[in-house]
Amino acid sequence: MANTKAITDTAERKAVKRAARKKAAPKPKRTTPRGANKQKVKKLAKAVGKR
Repeated sequence: MANTKAITDTAERKAVKRAARKKAAPKPKRTTPRGANKQKVKKLAKAVGKR
């Protein structure tokens, strides 16, 4: 995306960013699920409480 730090007017900055987004190539479809590389939580045993 374009560097918009120099633009002080909010509306103008939004317009520049929007134009950059429209010009950019579309992102490809995901090959893996979104949370695939999150750390997995181990499940507790059924009868044992958390305390």
